[in-house]
Amino acid sequence: MTATLQEQIVRQIRLNRISTTEIADCMDKTGLYAQARPLNRSHFRAGPVFWVYAYNESNWELHEQLRAVPEGSIVIVDAKDCRERAIFGSLVTKYLMLYRRCEAIVTNGLMRDVPHLLKENWPIWCAGATPIGCFNRKNERPVDPAWEAERRAAFDGALAVCDDSGVVVIPKAMQNEAFLDKLAFIEEQEDIWFFCLDTLKWDTYRTVCMKDYLGDEKLARLLNYAKEHGE
Repeated sequence: MTATLQEQIVRQIRLNRISTTEIADCMDKTGLYAQARPLNRSHFRAGPVFWVYAYNESNWELHEQLRAVPEGSIVIVDAKDCRERAIFGSLVTKYLMLYRRCEAIVTNGLMRDVPHLLKENWPIWCAGATPIGCFNRKNERPVDPAWEAERRAAFDGALAVCDDSGVVVIPKAMQNEAFLDKLAFIEEQEDIWFFCLDTLKWDTYRTVCMKDYLGDEKLARLLNYAKEHGE
C-alpha cells in the first residue's frame, strides 16, 4: 500500500529524528505550540494531531471528547479559561496512553498527579504542574463557537513534533512535496554546517552567514567522497 504524503512526512521525521528546531526552520521559524514544555525529558514524538479542549474550569466535556481519540495520535488539549487549575492527571493520562494508545499528550494547561506522571515517564508536554484540578461538572453554556471553529480549523489534518525543546505543529496546508524536500535539505545543511565546524574548523560566521561552503571545491570533493563510500 502506498503511503500518504502525511505518512511519508511522519516517517521521514521519525526515521531521521528531525528536531522541532529543524521543523520550525522548515516553516520559516513558525509552528510553535506555545506554553507546552516537556514534563519528562528525552522523549521524541511525531504524529497526526487529535485536538480537544477543556473550558471554564471544567473537564466534563474533555472526558467526553477523549472517548474518540484515535490510536497513534498526538492529543493536543487546549485549556480555555481554566485559570490555574490542572486539566487532568494520572487517570486520564493512563487512559490515553494505555487504552487509547496515543503517541503523546500536549496541552497549554497545567497537569496534576505529577509524581505519578514522572514515575511512569509518560511523554507529556504541558504548561506546568499544580495539585488543584478542574471541576468535574457539566458546563451550562457551550464553548465559544467562533473560538472552537478557529482552533479546530487550525489543527484539522495537522501534524505535531515534540521533543525537549517543545512542540511544533505542521499545518495541513504545509504538508506537500516541497515540505518533504525541505526536510531533506535541512538535514543535509546541518551535516554540512557541523562538518565545517568540526572538521574544517571554520567559524560560525563563515559557515552560517557567508556560506563559504557553497563555493569550496575541497569541501565538495570531501562530501562527494563521503556519499560515494557511504560515510
